[in-house]
Amino acid sequence: MVTPPTAPSARRVDAGALPCHQDVAPQKGRLDIMAGRALGAPRRAQVNVLRGASTRSHIYAVLRQAIVSLDLPPGQALSENELAARHGVSRTPVREALIRLADERLVEVAPQLGTFVSRISVSDVVEIQFIRETLERASLPHAIKNITATDEANLRALLVHQEDASKKGDLRRWFATDEDLHRTLLEIAGHPRVWPIVSSAKAHLDRVRMLSLPDPAILHELHTQHQAIVDNVATRQRRKADEVLSRHLRLALDVLQPLEQRHPDYFVLDEDDELPEAGPPRSRPRSRRN
Repeated sequence: MVTPPTAPSARRVDAGALPCHQDVAPQKGRLDIMAGRALGAPRRAQVNVLRGASTRSHIYAVLRQAIVSLDLPPGQALSENELAARHGVSRTPVREALIRLADERLVEVAPQLGTFVSRISVSDVVEIQFIRETLERASLPHAIKNITATDEANLRALLVHQEDASKKGDLRRWFATDEDLHRTLLEIAGHPRVWPIVSSAKAHLDRVRMLSLPDPAILHELHTQHQAIVDNVATRQRRKADEVLSRHLRLALDVLQPLEQRHPDYFVLDEDDELPEAGPPRSRPRSRRN
């Protein structure tokens, strides 16, 4: 008689040898925390990078606007320490902003003298005025073709705001409405990317415009020209609109020589003339060609 095999006996397991739920949970929690730290470090680094880039961009924009608006006039000495303290940042974003501004020829670094706001380059003013006029006049027929009643209303609203700024003597707001009007015309024409290109290049031209604005006669003439441009675009008078726009944009060149004579320390000679010493606020006496 064959004896059936007996079932293997169950192995005794010491309960103490098994990790209980309470023991496992903390291990998992620690792993989660460690994983979170591993994932969080790059994220924090990314946030810090973005925050740093934002700070650099902000300081650059603030300093550039101060130069264009003449709050920092041509020839003004610039101190990294003072600028950093004024804006509540470290010297690094200030230094990087000044490097960018130097690339745009808005800041000059003079060895053993320091860093200064660049004087206004006459050749740069003439060149960017030519570029701006070429692009805006080429775009104008498209604005005349595309303009709608809503577009016209927006342009006329800008004229109202500009007139109000003029009456209140708010030159900064007047300048902003000037920018908005020309940008809007390019957008109506279907060329919205032209304005950022022009705007980024015309800092020297803008400083000339800011110098001319305190003259009430210039302010009145510019506003009258704006009204004529809008009127002729709205009524699709292409030839008249082009004539007025051309005169309007060339006004900066018309006032250039009187402004040079009134503010000789603000301007630098053309490149083919004898250059003044870089940096210090005052330039040497300049000889003019006949």
